[in-house]
Amino acid sequence: MQLPAAQVAVLEAASATDDRTVDAVADEVGETPTVVTRAAFELRDDGLLDVTERTEETVSLTEEGETYREAGLPEVRLYRAAMDAGAADEPVEMGELIGAAGLGGPEVQIALSNFARKGYGVIDSGAVSADPDADPDADTEANALESIAASDAGTVDDETLDALDRRSLVVREESTVRSVLLTDAGVDAMMEGVSVAETVAQVTPELLTSGEWEDVEFTEYNVEADAEAVTPARKHVLRQTADRVKDVLVGMGFQEMEGPHVDSEFWINDTLFMPQDHPARTHWDQFVLSNPAEMDADDMPSELVDRVARAHREGVGEDGDGYHSPWTEDVARGLDLRGHTTSLSMRYLSGHAEGELEPPQRWFSVEKVYRNDTLDATHLLEFFQIEGWVMAEDLSVRDLMGTFTEFYEQFGITGIEFKPHYNPYTEPSFELFGRHPVTDELIEIGNSGIFRPEVLEPLGVDCEVMAWGLALERLAMLVTGAEDIRDLHGTLADLEFLRNAEVIY
Repeated sequence: MQLPAAQVAVLEAASATDDRTVDAVADEVGETPTVVTRAAFELRDDGLLDVTERTEETVSLTEEGETYREAGLPEVRLYRAAMDAGAADEPVEMGELIGAAGLGGPEVQIALSNFARKGYGVIDSGAVSADPDADPDADTEANALESIAASDAGTVDDETLDALDRRSLVVREESTVRSVLLTDAGVDAMMEGVSVAETVAQVTPELLTSGEWEDVEFTEYNVEADAEAVTPARKHVLRQTADRVKDVLVGMGFQEMEGPHVDSEFWINDTLFMPQDHPARTHWDQFVLSNPAEMDADDMPSELVDRVARAHREGVGEDGDGYHSPWTEDVARGLDLRGHTTSLSMRYLSGHAEGELEPPQRWFSVEKVYRNDTLDATHLLEFFQIEGWVMAEDLSVRDLMGTFTEFYEQFGITGIEFKPHYNPYTEPSFELFGRHPVTDELIEIGNSGIFRPEVLEPLGVDCEVMAWGLALERLAMLVTGAEDIRDLHGTLADLEFLRNAEVIY
């Protein structure tokens, strides 16, 4: 019997008594698993080979999991520090133990949330009491990390694996393992003798011009055989969404704004009538630069600074009252990473970016912003904001709501819900909510309103301006069905999801 070289090699490597995996056969014959798999399926179709499949789960440590394997889980380190400090006899202040345990950043919250859960002790009013009978050496999660690092994940029970998975300490991947076994017909063929057929896999110019193509035997192709998965380059789903947003807004008559990522408190907050003692302006909510620490004077027009300061101190109009709180130019000059792109709107409305603008005007941006938020399924430390505003005479809430309705309908999203809200810089103000296509939950997708006179008058604008800030990532979640914003980008991004997400038109 004559067969192609790859099929002959696989037959010779296969056994009639023991299953052999495709990978093992590939290593022995010096071919790729793809070539061996194709040959195996062709032999199976000829009745010479049996091919069986099973799903196999592989477990590996994430970077965070490897860190905790080496240094110890945060809750275990906290327990050991508590025992060393005598917390088994009397409570010890949490701050002392956190330093002794070498915990920092998110490790602190991780340790606190798992300390009591695992029975290591009790945390009450900022003091820690340790249970002397607890055994950190028997911590199942810590021991599981060691087993997984030693390629012995099979000894770890499912409950512990699930717990490590929820903590993002392991990666669990499923793969298909194929094995081959000679059939009786395959054994008979080997007994009778199998040789390599002289076949041609590709038609060449030489074969055509010489006429030899009429006499040679061409290799058969099994079009149903598995082929190696190819993941071609493609535009990131978030970039697709951003480009679609830009197309939609330009089609609605908007122009695009640009501006600095690092800006002064003046443009980010003061021009928005945000009091300088507002809680959102602390370092807990925004990222402050230390070098350089202040905005250049020529990027803060003195007349505009005076008008904004007066609005904060005295308000605007006959009934204006201001905030009655301190306002200093030193604070206004402080540099931050922008927490919203409304700083761009202020630059354009004031005439500082493009010169004086006459109504009607429509402007937008799709730019990155930075906030010191707690990471979760709908929050990141940096994300993209869809900023937009319309300047025109006699604008109303109906204009604002109608604009959103038209915008979101371009993405197939209907039924946007509006909830009254408070902003220091808009009145009235609304939060926007959309329903997630998979979970059916309402998720917040933006904030909007009509700028107050205290914002517009210092900027020299004497007509209505409606404005909004929408979250690009949350729009992408509604469009793609992603349930966690971290699946879209960042260190925990789901590559399979990104490779297979539908193209956004």
